[in-house]
Amino acid sequence: MFSFREATWPRSTTCMSNDFARCVTLAVCGVIAAPLIPAMAQESDSPGGAITPERPSIEFNRWKEDWSVLADPALRTEPLDDLKYIPFSSSEPKSYMSLGAGLRERFESNDAPSFGVGKQRSEQYVIERAEIDVDIHPNAHWQIFTQLQDDRAFGKQFVTPVDADKFDLEQAFIAYQGSLGGGTLKMRFGRQEIGFDLQRFVSERDGPNVRQAFDAAWVDWEQGPWRLITFWSHPVEDVDVHPFDDYSSPHFQYGGFRVERRDVGPGAVSVYVSRYELDDSKFLFATGYERRDIVDARYAGARDDFDWDLEAMGQGGIVGPKRVSAWALGALNGYTFRDTQWLPRVGLQMDAASGTRRPESTTLGTFNPLFPNGYYVTLSGYTGDTNLLHFKPSITISPVHGLKVMGAVGLLWRETTADAIYLQPDIPIQGTAGRGGRWTAVYGQLRADCVFNAHLTGALEINHYAIGETIRHAGGHDSDYLGLELKFQW
Repeated sequence: MFSFREATWPRSTTCMSNDFARCVTLAVCGVIAAPLIPAMAQESDSPGGAITPERPSIEFNRWKEDWSVLADPALRTEPLDDLKYIPFSSSEPKSYMSLGAGLRERFESNDAPSFGVGKQRSEQYVIERAEIDVDIHPNAHWQIFTQLQDDRAFGKQFVTPVDADKFDLEQAFIAYQGSLGGGTLKMRFGRQEIGFDLQRFVSERDGPNVRQAFDAAWVDWEQGPWRLITFWSHPVEDVDVHPFDDYSSPHFQYGGFRVERRDVGPGAVSVYVSRYELDDSKFLFATGYERRDIVDARYAGARDDFDWDLEAMGQGGIVGPKRVSAWALGALNGYTFRDTQWLPRVGLQMDAASGTRRPESTTLGTFNPLFPNGYYVTLSGYTGDTNLLHFKPSITISPVHGLKVMGAVGLLWRETTADAIYLQPDIPIQGTAGRGGRWTAVYGQLRADCVFNAHLTGALEINHYAIGETIRHAGGHDSDYLGLELKFQW
């Protein structure tokens, strides 16, 4: 099964000769591979991580990198290593400052996020994300991390808050790590990014151009296989008008408690309860103050050549005058043929999310996907995790070191015809609620991801959606998406 997210292959691997040209050639020459399941970085790890005897790799979350190992001159092998490790004390390796930067460029050709319904039309554009960070470690316990972002959309006609955000604060927090009660206490206070598990519902939102940040207080305690977390946040709302105009407010809040336990059979279990509050929420069948009381449970693991990830979420609460009763399920399972050339993995992804079955009733069944990652179904954004039934067989191969090629076919239905068909994250398609049948679309997905070296990666994704009659009668058409990406990180 497949959900697509940030690829995280070993940084020591590189593509063979001709680099990205070879990657693209292998992808478009018909190597049908499957939904790649890049491991998403989970919200964990200490502010700085553990010292290793090897040069550190670039992390998905840059604040987790530990460059104190460069106190050893033998590991300073790159020209700018004097900026990756700036010591404050010659006698304390953990007292230092590190600088970092990143640039992601992606060309997208999109037939329109609403399948052409309404005023949406085909467009081609380039989105760019530029980041710089300063990571200060006064000593082994404290960390001050600041990351700035500048996100642009060149040539895009319909610019949304996730497409562009002029020079602004992406993250800025103070972190502490120390011993407490026989375990390890970790705390972060300030603007930060939060993601859980596969990031189906709570994520850093790395798929779109502008990542999701939270002004939050985060505390966790770890001992052996156990981890206990509590947090409360005001999600950051992005504004693309002036530099440093993003904001958060008490009108939008999210937080809760989480328990994790490793070594439960061949896997790990996590359970969390949380609350989502938004003062002025708008759904098709309810508007007003929204309070979602949420329970989520997940079991993930691997044994022999099998892997699995199972998650379920229930939502109660209110939206305006209506009572909430909503749910979602996700399953991502696979088998890898490790003794076969190219390490093929066959997978199956199944997802379901509730809709409102009786719009005139006092119950709202429309699922709120919260903060989805933007990669989970496809990168095109044509499918939202609301009022959804999703079945997706896939296969993934690794033709050469550093290259993953994936291909899949996805089948989509509505959970109920009374509610709309939704785009990502939860945008209803005009003219679909209460009309037509449950069948929504079938799509094909082809993606190639290539790691050139420790700093440069590339990706190619192609999606084709063949829509059902419900969307066609609403004015839509079959749609295509092409994304071509290069990402540099230092």
